[in-house]
Amino acid sequence: MCGRYGFGNPARLGTLPLGVTLPALAPRFNVAPSQAVPLVLSAAGARAVRMAKWGLIPFWADDPGIGHKLANARAEGIGSKPAFRAAFKQQRGLMPADLFYEWQVVPGHKGKQPWCIRLPDDEPFVMAALWDTWQPGNDPIAEPLLTCCLITTDANDTMAPIHHRMPVILPLDRVDVWLDPDTTPAAAAALLRPYEGPLHAYQVKTWVNATRNDDAECAAPLVRADAHRDEQFFGA
Repeated sequence: MCGRYGFGNPARLGTLPLGVTLPALAPRFNVAPSQAVPLVLSAAGARAVRMAKWGLIPFWADDPGIGHKLANARAEGIGSKPAFRAAFKQQRGLMPADLFYEWQVVPGHKGKQPWCIRLPDDEPFVMAALWDTWQPGNDPIAEPLLTCCLITTDANDTMAPIHHRMPVILPLDRVDVWLDPDTTPAAAAALLRPYEGPLHAYQVKTWVNATRNDDAECAAPLVRADAHRDEQFFGA
């Protein structure tokens, strides 16, 4: 799964060729599920960027709590799973980012080692997402809630030693195909592959483990003194 990501340099997100103007965003280094995230989508014949709650709530859900379990959608069989199949047909989106995190199991330790993963030169990228709107059943005049989830796939060679899954990072020349509601589910599913470009992965401190911590320290490379402190966390 992918449960944290960030955009430490939000100004660079605006350089992505997405066909929209992103709003002014504060730097984020530890975005977590249930928080509001920028989402690029196509709806009513137009492309737009909106803030959405991370954690998909299908339109048919009775309990919005289901969103706590649906921050991620596995690419495998996504078009047939009840929680995702309707959104996958025509409600595909993008979550812009410039980093994400994953936690590695460390043999002999109780805790896990967090890693930060970026593109070379910290270039921004987009992660494949789904979106849906949910209307509270007991309040028909309430504003519909826009929610989203990101899609994961098998790890590539860089990620495999760290974790067996990774978010789907879409090539920028495939963005239009992905967002187009007329793209068939089969054609969209063909885009859900492990990232084939280079990635830079490095260990970071367990500071990132706590969602209350959302600063550049989350993504700072782990150095020897920090590693000693984290060994105490791991119970070494």
